[in-house]
Amino acid sequence: MSANRRLPDFIAVGPQRTGTTWLHLVLAGHVGLPTIKETDFFTRHYDKGLDWYLAYFSRCPADRPMGEVDPNYFGSPEACERIASLVPRCRIIVSLRDPTERAWSSYRTMRRDAWARGGFEETVMRNEIIRESSRYAHHLALWQRSFGADRVLVMFYEDLEADPQGYLDRICGFIGAARIEIGGKTIATERVNAVTHAPRSRRLARNARNARDWMRTHRWHRTIAFLEAIGFWRRAFGGGEEFGAMDPESEARLRCHFLPEVEALERLLGRDLSHWKPKAAHPQGRGADCQATAG
Repeated sequence: MSANRRLPDFIAVGPQRTGTTWLHLVLAGHVGLPTIKETDFFTRHYDKGLDWYLAYFSRCPADRPMGEVDPNYFGSPEACERIASLVPRCRIIVSLRDPTERAWSSYRTMRRDAWARGGFEETVMRNEIIRESSRYAHHLALWQRSFGADRVLVMFYEDLEADPQGYLDRICGFIGAARIEIGGKTIATERVNAVTHAPRSRRLARNARNARDWMRTHRWHRTIAFLEAIGFWRRAFGGGEEFGAMDPESEARLRCHFLPEVEALERLLGRDLSHWKPKAAHPQGRGADCQATAG
């Protein structure tokens, strides 16, 4: 296979809102990456063929690991099957985050991009992408079966927040990349892609989103970057009300909703995830509020 037909050595599959944008930014220039963060080849664009996909990697250096970061793959069994069929020896990176906190982050992003206009709980319960990608144990087990547990690295968002360098070191070691030193750099401490405000105009945000998606489809990446540099996207998607904190009652109900999957993930990984569970928990791990609701 020639250099421009080389297949990925690794894929970070997400799910969304788990530090994947940060990972793409810190890996850029140190490993081979596509010209955009999310190609969505194994989900939305598989019918466009392998040449369409590999064109994104045409400038990757041959002497470094090559891969991509696409958080839309994690909750898609179809993507998992396609990657396993095409790149069976691929190394998979899964990044997990408290599902309630991740749902809140996803909701804010959907509001920013004019995908949602309802309330937080309503949006989470109705949105298939949020619900499906929150089935951590279910999908992680599928990735492990498809590639082997030794080829699936599981990372946690709180570990990224606590020790960015250690988090990155583990990933670099896993994919065979040279260590990337981030000490003293802004990227080591700043939050990337944080969403704090709703758009001032939902109509403007929707039109901007549609234009950006069209540009991505037609590979107008330089135009997207230029508009980013002059602050166009920031003005289009921001300037509205501040989101503030998650409603405590909504948080409690969602923690109960996600509890069975959190417990299944604990059993799968052997890791204590008590901090993801309802706050008032019995020693057995079940929240008192959840039991009351079930009764």
